[in-house]
Amino acid sequence: MNDTRAALRYAKAILNLAKESTSETSVNEDMLLILQTISENKDLEAMLNSPVIKSSNKIEVLNALFGKKINNISLGLFQLLEENKRIGLLKAIAKKYAIIYDFDKHILEAKVTTAVPITETLEKQVLKKIVDLTGDKANLVNEVDPEILGGFILRVGDVQYDASIANHLNQLRKEFDNQDYVSKL
Repeated sequence: MNDTRAALRYAKAILNLAKESTSETSVNEDMLLILQTISENKDLEAMLNSPVIKSSNKIEVLNALFGKKINNISLGLFQLLEENKRIGLLKAIAKKYAIIYDFDKHILEAKVTTAVPITETLEKQVLKKIVDLTGDKANLVNEVDPEILGGFILRVGDVQYDASIANHLNQLRKEFDNQDYVSKL
């Protein structure tokens, strides 16, 4: 629990520093890259959390991975975490930064569940519709679930719209179950 609080404090500090130099969007892209890289590479995550490996070696690895790809503020975070012996918090900090950045910029997370992956054209149409309805931008996450048969389920914030074929079939089944049919035998 203290680690998540510490990660949030670091993330807020980095966001404030990035705002001062108007590079918060660039730093957000860096944090997303860092988060994705660590999440996809379990060996890297284990190395960052290992008490056996020296902090200086961890920083060398991070600089080799991200050195030329990311902003100086993000690189400075590596040094700060090394000084404070908190390099293991890097993944949590990146995740928290992305969350508070989206909140600060009024960017919602929209999740659309479909039976097959959506196309890029359809994704743009969905994002435009979300902006029309809510007035806010959104990051769209597509989840594929063949059990919905067709249609889609859209969740934006705490609002859900279910236009799946499976939902329509369930509603029909409920209607038939509630009717008193008399057998004509």
